[in-house]
Amino acid sequence: MKLAASLNRLGTESAFSVLAEAKKLEAAGNPMIHLGLGQPDFKTPKHVVEAAKKALDDGHHGYVLSNGILECRQAVTRWIKKRYNTEVDAERIIIMPGGKPTMHYAIQCFGEPGAEIIHPTPAFPIYEFMINYTGSTAVPYDLTEDKDLRFSADKILSLITDKTRLLILINPNNPTGSFVEKSEIDKLAEGLKKHPHVTILSDEIYSRQIFDGKEMPTLFNYPELRDRLIVLEGWSKAYSMTGWRLGWSFWPEQLVEHINKLLINSVSCVNAAAQFAGIAALDGPDDSINQMMEKFIQRRKLIHEGLNSLPGVECSLPGGAFYAFPKVIGTGMDGSEFCKRAMHEAGVAIVPGTAFGKTSKDYVRFSFAASQDNISNALENIKKMLG
Repeated sequence: MKLAASLNRLGTESAFSVLAEAKKLEAAGNPMIHLGLGQPDFKTPKHVVEAAKKALDDGHHGYVLSNGILECRQAVTRWIKKRYNTEVDAERIIIMPGGKPTMHYAIQCFGEPGAEIIHPTPAFPIYEFMINYTGSTAVPYDLTEDKDLRFSADKILSLITDKTRLLILINPNNPTGSFVEKSEIDKLAEGLKKHPHVTILSDEIYSRQIFDGKEMPTLFNYPELRDRLIVLEGWSKAYSMTGWRLGWSFWPEQLVEHINKLLINSVSCVNAAAQFAGIAALDGPDDSINQMMEKFIQRRKLIHEGLNSLPGVECSLPGGAFYAFPKVIGTGMDGSEFCKRAMHEAGVAIVPGTAFGKTSKDYVRFSFAASQDNISNALENIKKMLG
């Protein structure tokens, strides 16, 4: 069997490998606290589930438009108007089966040998894997150079060449939990005016998980960039709908036809019932999001203070999402060894920094999408391990 060489350039999402190993240990009778997956530990709001049930009862069982039912795309435009006071055309909204297809299709549109794509590291690993898969050149900007793990507009702009096709931004960031405020985004947007050949992919999936009352500096707020802007968003994190596989994205007008063709050639369409659930989520109350954030605020304080109290561990304060990304080299271990010992000796499943980029070997990722009791017990177990 002779396989395509490009398959060797694909990696995997290590959080799921960590989960599999942890589950195996659990099955053998070893207690395990799971702080690995980036998944809210809350149920999907009841009114959202009921909307999906109603859609099924009403007979929405068949194929729908590849780009999503019009009602769902219109719900997205209403949400954008409400959140950001920005009018967008529903024809530029595409409903996706989660967030990953937007990453794939955007990179497929621009990636080929000779092309350069600028991306953050550490970052959600699928970005770099897909860049490599297309044969294009990955040009990283290293977040670990900043003590708070935030990106610099000047650094990003310095990396742009005439070969740059796509710039990837993730704000708030997974895995670091870092958040870049509007002043820096303003500087970046101003600089990008000088590079009209560069398309921007702005991953804003954690836009509803921002702390300290700060506003989301969405790229929608820069009309001069909108003709070359892709925004990745969705329901998974905000509405605790990871398993529904439902996302949406905004595209430059000239790309819409190509993205529809990619959808038709791969997944056909997103199931209709999930889209009706998505409408109910966007049009409904924000009570579930507010309640979730109250919990995340408490958990962020607990994990930030707890990690910094551990000998040899340094952790910046997460500004968004629900991740802490401490540096652990002071313990005498790199991130991979720290994670291995945490799982086997402390019964805590976390993810090594190298799962998100080569420059993060001294870091690990904790997800604080878990109960305060679990976070407290995990910190206590790791303290004993280090002691």
